[in-house]
Amino acid sequence: MAEQIATYQKRDHVAIITLNRPEKRNPLSKAMRDAILEHVSAAEEDSDVAVVVLRGAGTTFCAGADISRDDPTREARNSDGLLSYAYYDGVVDFHLAIFSSQLPIIASVQGHALGAGLEMTMMCDLTIGTESALFGEPEIRFGSVGAAVIMPWVIGYKRARELLYMGDLIDAQTAQSYGLINRVVPDDRLEEETLRLADRLALIGRPTLVGAKRAVNHGAESAGLREALRKGVMVVSLMHVSEIERHKEFGRRATADGIGAAIKWMHAQFD
Repeated sequence: MAEQIATYQKRDHVAIITLNRPEKRNPLSKAMRDAILEHVSAAEEDSDVAVVVLRGAGTTFCAGADISRDDPTREARNSDGLLSYAYYDGVVDFHLAIFSSQLPIIASVQGHALGAGLEMTMMCDLTIGTESALFGEPEIRFGSVGAAVIMPWVIGYKRARELLYMGDLIDAQTAQSYGLINRVVPDDRLEEETLRLADRLALIGRPTLVGAKRAVNHGAESAGLREALRKGVMVVSLMHVSEIERHKEFGRRATADGIGAAIKWMHAQFD
């Protein structure tokens, strides 16, 4: 299952994990999250691997969390606060596992990095994006907030509040100027430039990279990052069991007309 949803390959000292549901724009379902972590663990256990690349198959890196109506647990947790909290706390566990991996992880982004997909890139050590890539967390437009509210730690409170409160998308150049991503490359050179960056980083050597990442992470954790994310998820889980009309209307439209139609309705109001 993991090999179907997310693939793993090794190139010299670089492990490459590919989200592999391009027909759905690589949504982060629980199965996808589990597959990614399985591959991250495989890279960590291979002493020859120094760097991990995380990328998406097809035209989109990751369109966000899997909000399809196929999840049999969705209805139950949307009416039970404890189930809601347990679910979203588990989502934060996933993102923190990416952050805490002993190896540096490079997110290689084309198309869109939205919602949980963007949160995942922010948990990675470095992000490289194409000129046409778009970034944002549009969940607020249907009465929701991402489970891992990491953005203020990456780009500061003023800019994070604007993006999180408005749900707007920004282009790669703006994302780079905000400090949300590290590099912008032509669309047709993403793979080449990502591997060039990964190979150059691997020259530093695994022990040194592990030590450097650990030092940076300890600083963030000492400043309260983990505690902040855990407290944030308490509020997020409550939002999903609250009577928020926009959230309910989105759900009604998704059930009646499909997720695509519901998303179009949501964004059309802000054009």
